[in-house]
Amino acid sequence: MNNTSKAGFDPKGIERLIEGIKTDISKGIYEGAVIKVARHGVVAVDEAIGYTDSTSGRAAHRDDVFKVLSLTKAFINVLVLQAIDRGQLALTTRVVDVIPEFWGSDLFRSTRKNQVNVGHLLTHRAGLPATPQPIPYEELHDFSKTLAAVCELDVVGEPGKTLNYSPTINHVLLAEMVRRVHGGNLSLRELLKQELFEPLGMTSSSLGETKELSGRVVPLRTDFPPGGWLTNEDFQRVSDAISRENSEMPWVGGLSTAGDIFRFAEMLRRGGELDGVRILSPAIIEKATTLQTGDAPNDLYRLLAEHRGWEVPPGNFGLGFALAGSGLTVSQLGTLNSPRTFGNFGAGSTLFWVDPERDVTFVCLTAPAIEEGDNILRFQRISDLVASALT
Repeated sequence: MNNTSKAGFDPKGIERLIEGIKTDISKGIYEGAVIKVARHGVVAVDEAIGYTDSTSGRAAHRDDVFKVLSLTKAFINVLVLQAIDRGQLALTTRVVDVIPEFWGSDLFRSTRKNQVNVGHLLTHRAGLPATPQPIPYEELHDFSKTLAAVCELDVVGEPGKTLNYSPTINHVLLAEMVRRVHGGNLSLRELLKQELFEPLGMTSSSLGETKELSGRVVPLRTDFPPGGWLTNEDFQRVSDAISRENSEMPWVGGLSTAGDIFRFAEMLRRGGELDGVRILSPAIIEKATTLQTGDAPNDLYRLLAEHRGWEVPPGNFGLGFALAGSGLTVSQLGTLNSPRTFGNFGAGSTLFWVDPERDVTFVCLTAPAIEEGDNILRFQRISDLVASALT
């Protein structure tokens, strides 16, 4: 933390941040965290705290590889935005024009499928079912089977209207659209490596577990109370699917380190470029990090807020990125960050955000995954501690 003052942070504020995480761990809220925080690109925090697997006594390390769950969507989002930059796709491109099978085999059930486009998918307003498992968990690792099942699903809402977070389906379609406009010859794993991970120097990232990374992979463990929307069995099945050979789950199957995600987030903070390599244009990042969903609530998270007795927050989505927004509602991106703060997260465990106004980059990967309401409160507290440490 020698660069704390140089980066524009109060050293005592950074101490409170680290102590806050240690206090959470001592209370048993979670067991370990790998966190990286920077301002103007100058790193102020790069710490591994606690354990990433207490059952085996495995201490947290900065190069630990996490199954980042829905944070994977951020990688796919960038491939889609990159394809728009290159003229291969547009926000208005219809799914059926790239994936004709999306019509389904029964045209009498294809109502409104012709309306669903890239913009709807990125903003979670496609009107598709919010199921996390269009096929059984034991088969989800097989992308071709998952895609075939998704193409047979009905549109259940009005595209472009209701905001309902899509755990799986939207990013199945987005990933396949990108794969096809690239020629369809590469697998999703190969495409991510070629277009994102290798150019950014994300050497410890992959889609699906690989032999090269397996020795550093943090076990995905949970201890959820009964009655929640996600169960311990659900997570174990997802974890097993991610680890299967040749697994490709572009909505939840990514693996990465805090350092790699930091490089990814820094690229976004810098307007699409890092170390002389341009991934995105400033124009597409500006559009993607601008509120696209108005004051519409996120129907999936409305249920959680109402159960907890919280005020129902607006969904606050740009193009694939969650935004902090304004107001005083509960948010894991914090209540003290600027409204344009944007990022992505994985259920119960992982988060990154960039505050473009204050030029701050934040990454925090934790173990084990905790119940989503507790997770949101935990990350809100940590995010606010980061903001409070700024000078």
